[in-house]
Amino acid sequence: MTVIVLTRCPVGLRGFLTRWLMEISPGVFIGGPSARIRQALWAEVRQYADTGRALLVYSTNNEQGFAFETHDHKWQPIDHDGLVLIRRPKDRPAVASASASPPSGWSKAARRRRYRQS
Repeated sequence: MTVIVLTRCPVGLRGFLTRWLMEISPGVFIGGPSARIRQALWAEVRQYADTGRALLVYSTNNEQGFAFETHDHKWQPIDHDGLVLIRRPKDRPAVASASASPPSGWSKAARRRRYRQS
């Protein structure tokens, strides 16, 4: 079983994949091609994806029962003791400086605090 998921890829690439796989949802293709055909399809996807992203998932004989490859994803597969996991980039919140006070008047507590300080 092979699944390919495309995001923001050219329409022509989607048309190319429908020759070999079935499109069950926009950008989601599923089928059962041989390993040689799967690798050829993945090479075409990587070449013509432009600024889009692509994800390939296929069944294989390992402990997880599947393997996957990514193209231009922020989430990256990593090997952790024989298991392939996904590493997501950490979202870093904007750090406010300690001296900066919240804008006055945004709550009743801020108004009370402002009047007590005067």
